Amino acid sequence: MNSLIRFSTRVMRPGSILCRQRCLLDGQASAVVTRFLSETPKSSDLSELVKKDKVVVFMKGTPAQPMCGFSNAVVQILRMHGVDKYTSFNVLEDQDLRQGVKNFSNWPTIPQVYFNGEFVGGCDILLQMHQNGDLVDELKKLGIRSALLDVDNNEQKK
Repeated sequence: MNSLIRFSTRVMRPGSILCRQRCLLDGQASAVVTRFLSETPKSSDLSELVKKDKVVVFMKGTPAQPMCGFSNAVVQILRMHGVDKYTSFNVLEDQDLRQGVKNFSNWPTIPQVYFNGEFVGGCDILLQMHQNGDLVDELKKLGIRSALLDVDNNEQKK
């Protein structure tokens, strides 16, 4: 028993982040963050999290069940563009992560969207990019073809 406790203490250092995959109701996978022995996340930890996938979203709730209108808007915008494979972190499950990501990006609100580890912005920025067409170009840089391009092609054929 003592060896198990020593092992757990070594593995679970204050502020260490463990990520595991969880299937959501709609069949999509989303990363869930679990923090042990709570401590504000370090920049290096957050730097690793934002690079976990081409698209990473820190949000309130999950893509299957957003818990605020702004997080829901980000999910819907990504869904419109056919982006359904991305990593999301529910900041409501960890207040330290919630504050840590705000400090890391120097952005005061949630949700926060990252492309290839680079901070893009929140709901308002993503909505603006969607409306002016910049989001299609940014997704293309990531190797993601926007589903809206296919919709435009189908309408032109009619």
